[in-house]
Amino acid sequence: MREPKSLFINEDNLGLVTDFYQLTMAAGYLQNDMNHPATFELFIRRLPENRPFLIAAGLEQALHYLTHLRFSRESIEYVRRHPAFKHVHKDFFSYLKKFCFSGEVFAIPEGTPVFAEEPLLRVTAPMIEAQLVETYLLATINFQTLIASKAVRVVLAARGREVVDFGSRRAHGPQAAVLAARACFIGGCRSTSNVLAGQQLGIPVLGTMAHSWVMAFDTEEESFRAFHRVFPENTALLIDTYDTLRAAQLARELNIGDKLLSVRLDSGDLLSLSKGVRKILDEGGLGHVKIMASGDLNEDRIDELMRNDAPIDIFGVGTEMVTSKDQPALGGIYKLVEQERYGRHVPRMKFSEDKVFYPSSKQVYRFLNPGGIYERDVIGVEREDVGGQPLLEPVMHKGKLCKEPPDLEDIQSRTLESLSQLPEGLKRLRTEEAYPVRKSQRLEELKRRTEEGLRRG
Repeated sequence: MREPKSLFINEDNLGLVTDFYQLTMAAGYLQNDMNHPATFELFIRRLPENRPFLIAAGLEQALHYLTHLRFSRESIEYVRRHPAFKHVHKDFFSYLKKFCFSGEVFAIPEGTPVFAEEPLLRVTAPMIEAQLVETYLLATINFQTLIASKAVRVVLAARGREVVDFGSRRAHGPQAAVLAARACFIGGCRSTSNVLAGQQLGIPVLGTMAHSWVMAFDTEEESFRAFHRVFPENTALLIDTYDTLRAAQLARELNIGDKLLSVRLDSGDLLSLSKGVRKILDEGGLGHVKIMASGDLNEDRIDELMRNDAPIDIFGVGTEMVTSKDQPALGGIYKLVEQERYGRHVPRMKFSEDKVFYPSSKQVYRFLNPGGIYERDVIGVEREDVGGQPLLEPVMHKGKLCKEPPDLEDIQSRTLESLSQLPEGLKRLRTEEAYPVRKSQRLEELKRRTEEGLRRG
């Protein structure tokens, strides 16, 4: 009988985590002697609806990939046997045996607000290396940036109340659940229900009980007392299985004082129920007990609850956050912007309809007003002197990390600090305000000259 497959990515199959055409192009570049240095940039062409800004995320996993990328013997044999590679020269497979990333990478740090057309990542490497890594880089940065940006909206709606990632069971697979937990933490969530994310990433882990626990006992009171006996210092009770207000009274009657940490509401009219539960708990001297709410929450529902003074201390948010349900995909792209040919740097661009982008290696320069609030960004040519703070930093040199990646807590701190520097209008859930991002005059001129040259052929 065949052993079931987990289909998890590991270092033995990392080289195959790519689109097939990356490998066909790689073989073509090698046989056409086109492995010269090239620069690609990863950016978001347009911001999704209701996203006046994004939060950069996913860089650490991108760097792990670049430093560990290899082709195992099994991976090479699989490629060699594919019919499309029937006439590919054996030198290509010898090249894959020795493959490792040897290039330079500049990136905007995780936790930084970013906007459309701004390079989040810039890769300079031999053409084959720079091309092969496209799929993985887009997958990890697109996904985590998408989820971190959604999490920020939820956290802003909660107005300082705690937000917990409850989305593992609704994420697009177990690995996505862990990455989503990381991105949600970067976006400001305090904890996660995902135990592996806690073990691997150091994110605080939080949970209560399921309705099945309550239903497994003959009475609700018996289920509460049994749970408290097992977790006497950490009792959190789910109280909406049958009658929410009656269960709140039962929780009060347990007489366990400060050992009862929280109660959770997972259904019903959360506004009226939370107020009713708060009254019952307070009358029993349990003002310290926190009320957690969960159940198909998103930023709009949380905002409505907060505007109506719901006494909810913790929001457990799942499906809507870890899938970014209202905007479930981020259109990040990875484009060739420059090549080193004939002893000089040659800018590259495309100008097909609605898909024009600017050529050459670029830098993003951020300007702040005297009060420390973001005022505008300028996208310019790399090393151009336009003032402002350059956002892209060196993270890899000759295939080696330039410095140790920051702790996840430090990335979250950067997010929260950056939010305090954003214009207030950008932090509203519904806004028409757009942050000004301009191109430098030099970049505009370079685009004009590059387009003229390419059209002349």
